Amino acid sequence: MFSIRYILLLIVFVALFDHGTCSAFNRSSFPDGFVFGVATSAYQYEGAAREGGKGPSIWDTFTHSHPDKILDKSNGDVTEDFYHRYKEDIKNVKKMGIGAFRFSISWPRILPNGSLNGGINKEGVDFYNNLINEVVANGLQPFVTLFHWDLPQALEDKYRFLSTMFTEDYVNYVEVCFKEFGDRVKHWITFNEPVIFCSMGYACGKLHRDDAPLGKLANAASAIRQPSPTFVATICCWLIGVQKGIIGITHATHWFLPHSSCKADAAAAKRSLEFMYGWSMNPLTYGDYPKIMRNWLGNRLPKFTKEQSELLIGSYDFIGLNYYAGYYAINAPASNSLQQSYNTDSRANITGERNGIALPKPFNTSFINIYPPGIRDLTLYTKSAYKNPVMYITENGVNQLSSISLREALNDEIRISYHLIKVLVPLPNGSATCLSISFSIGQMLHTSSFKLPFHIPDQ
Repeated sequence: MFSIRYILLLIVFVALFDHGTCSAFNRSSFPDGFVFGVATSAYQYEGAAREGGKGPSIWDTFTHSHPDKILDKSNGDVTEDFYHRYKEDIKNVKKMGIGAFRFSISWPRILPNGSLNGGINKEGVDFYNNLINEVVANGLQPFVTLFHWDLPQALEDKYRFLSTMFTEDYVNYVEVCFKEFGDRVKHWITFNEPVIFCSMGYACGKLHRDDAPLGKLANAASAIRQPSPTFVATICCWLIGVQKGIIGITHATHWFLPHSSCKADAAAAKRSLEFMYGWSMNPLTYGDYPKIMRNWLGNRLPKFTKEQSELLIGSYDFIGLNYYAGYYAINAPASNSLQQSYNTDSRANITGERNGIALPKPFNTSFINIYPPGIRDLTLYTKSAYKNPVMYITENGVNQLSSISLREALNDEIRISYHLIKVLVPLPNGSATCLSISFSIGQMLHTSSFKLPFHIPDQ
């Protein structure tokens, strides 16, 4: 067995089903200005959960209170120990020719109780200042995610993501980050995958919650999407006016294909995309949720005021896309009105199998069906459906067992058959994709365990 410390080099994810074109595909195939990156997130990678003045997050509480809900009963107390070893990791990233490093800031490491009234943690600020300085000194562009699911536990106890009070606390936290780090950080990401942490936390109870309040999903999502004039003013003052930075948001979505040639399944595939991706992108592009959601869900969806819609439209400089999997969609009848939920609202059942043939799954990972063309289709769809925004591929990748030998890890045909060429295909046609980031640079706690990490050996 080999050490669990790995470095992931994105260029290895040569997205080819036809290996014959592999020799003609390399870094020079991409246009000038296209950046390759790697990514981490604070809870999954930093460790030092009780060091440096950090307060507890909802993930600290969840993994310790309910270890049975984690596949290998692991937690984020130590993980890759990035908090102590970041210089080593950043140097390794530089050696591989990577151009961008995406990481998240731990909100409770900056504000231990989540709010300004609890004070700013100087040790936390110092850590991120040192990290950012190291990233910049090694010639990497820092891409910083402000919220990657680790809500301060104090705020969870206070309002559980279900209150507009969240906006005030979030804006205060963001302003601290802009003031402290914005002179060097020019790319900011507000939220990572809101559809995932809202749906899995408040519809399924699988992420960070054990008692998901069914029916509260829309409220949680609305608290995140409610545009705040104060937030807009903060961005205009600091990010645009002083620091000349840019801001965006990352969305996670699958790509959906019809399960059959019938029109009903084609409509189900479109609905599935609207309910997963359009739920977040439509308000940012058109000021409201997709029409199909508004028509079908009615008053279950919060309504935006005219002012809120105007603030939402175009309120970003770039869109981050996180893509891992493809699914087939099957039309399904409407559910009983007493059992309505996010999981049934789209009236579509999804599967990884069609005509008896299953999409490949890496190492029995339940949520990943390998479908490389999906990353191409998703970028082209985003271009046409959402007015051709600047797009960054902020996450993609495929996982493998952590217990395999070094020889097996280096013989990684499953990775050679992945995404990059599918990203390249839309580029000549004018799609504004200019960054591709793989998740991650090391073996991290990923939703349910350390056993199925996204990494490659550092050889």
